[in-house]
Order: sequence, then C-alpha cells, then structure tokens
Amino acid sequence: MEALQRLIYGFPPPAPYKRTKPVQVLCLGMPRTGTESLSVALQTLGLETYHGWDIVFETDGSKLQHCNELVRRKYSGARDGNVSISSAEFDILLGDCEAVINTLPLLFAPELVEAYPDAKVILNLRGSRDPDLDDWYRSIDKTVVQTFDQSWLLWAMKWFSGGAFWLSGIFIGGGIPGVFRSSTGSATDGIQRNAKWIYRDHCNMVRGMVPSPKENLLEWSVEDGWEPLCKFLDKPVPDQPFPHNNTPGDLKNRKEHLVKRSSFNIMRRMFLTAGLAGITTSAMVLWWQ
Repeated sequence: MEALQRLIYGFPPPAPYKRTKPVQVLCLGMPRTGTESLSVALQTLGLETYHGWDIVFETDGSKLQHCNELVRRKYSGARDGNVSISSAEFDILLGDCEAVINTLPLLFAPELVEAYPDAKVILNLRGSRDPDLDDWYRSIDKTVVQTFDQSWLLWAMKWFSGGAFWLSGIFIGGGIPGVFRSSTGSATDGIQRNAKWIYRDHCNMVRGMVPSPKENLLEWSVEDGWEPLCKFLDKPVPDQPFPHNNTPGDLKNRKEHLVKRSSFNIMRRMFLTAGLAGITTSAMVLWWQ
C-alpha cells in the first residue's frame, strides 16, 4: 500500500539541511494552549520559530511526505519495536528555526528532547498548572474534529493533491489518532474519548523528560505574559503588550486559505482523472464492439 501511495502521490526525497544556528527552545505543550501567541512572542524576542501552521502551509511536497514518513515510523510501529528520529531528519523540516512549537512537539515531544538536548523547554499550558480541561477540550474538539476531521471538503482534497494527501496522513491519517490513542484509527474517536487524560499524561511526560528542570523547564501560560518568559530565555522585556492571536476567525481564514491554495492543483487532477477515465471507458467499449 505504501509503495502504491508513493507511486501515485510521491515526491523526490528532500535534500538534507545543514543547520547554522542551534535549536534554543522547545515549546512542548499541547495545541490550543496559546501556541500562536507564544509563537509571535518568541519571534518578537528574535527567535526564528517553527509553528504548527508552517507544516500545514508547506508548499514543498517532499517535506510533507518526509514528515508523514516520520509519523508512520512512530505511530504505525517500527519492525524492531523502537523509534528513533535524528536531529538531521528534523532539520529537513525545521531549517534554521531556533524555536519549535505546536505540531511537531505534539507528535514528537520525546524525540525532539533527545535530538536537541541543549534546548530549553517551555511547557505551555491552558491557563494554569491545574487548567479547566473542559474549556481546552471544547477548543481542540472544535479545531481538529469539527474543522478538519469532519470536513468533507478536506477529505476530498487529499485524493487529488499530493501535498494534501501527505498532510492528511500527518494529522488525520496517523498522527492525531496515534497521539490520542484512538482504538479505531479515527482522530475524532481519539480526541472525544481520551483528550483530557492524554493532556495530563503529556504534561507529566514533559516534566519527567527535562534534565535539571529548575533551570531548563518553564511552565507557562498566556496569562503569565512577558516577565517569566523573558527571564527564562534571558531576553529583555519588550515595550509592547503580549500578543493574543489565533481566534476562531483566524482559524476559519486559514482553512479557507489552505483550500484556495490547493484548488488549482486539485481541479487539474480532477480533470486529468476524468479525462483518463473517459479514454479508458471509450477504449474498452471499442474493444468490446
């Protein structure tokens, strides 16, 4: 099956990337915990940041395919029962980004800590150390389940676009069901059954992974603002309000942008598919006659 998928949707392997700047910060909290605001804040502090939306809007199909293969390696099970992802493999996606947040930390938190052991870790939380998980659950259910996993339009897109096909595999096909321990392979099932205890387990896992947590781990929420963040990263506090981004309107606009960006390639593939089907049918009719 995988060989057939590569034959139909495959891209050439991405080129290796030689990093020139180290990864300084890994933001390993779950999505819907102020990740967009934190991403903007880190960029304001001068750190080039790789956010979850970067993979969603990646235009290089080879990188999407590469990320999909990393997801499969981890969540579909390696033949030796183990998984290891090198910094070189991550660098193909990250380039020279100095901070990582949202999607890759959700999918690969332990692997990122192992690949970049000198990076500081921020555990971004929804509110506080004991957050209102009902509020977080409603947010992630609306974001992932209602907006993406239950979207017929996005489901149809993946069959006519190589990039959309691999992107769907990263999130809906393997990554999200794997993270949320879905017993059916469905992102919706995993989130709706397991999201709250997965949130707690993920946070405890991050706390246990960081060596010297007093120096290298910051538990932080958007309400904390600039002061603890800048102190932890040894940066001056900017003379501006802390950013508050990623409202429901922002999410809707991004989904529409994703659909519009892919529309041309999708329509082209649909017409080619329809034309090929027509030619094949005509040939079979002529042969039968």
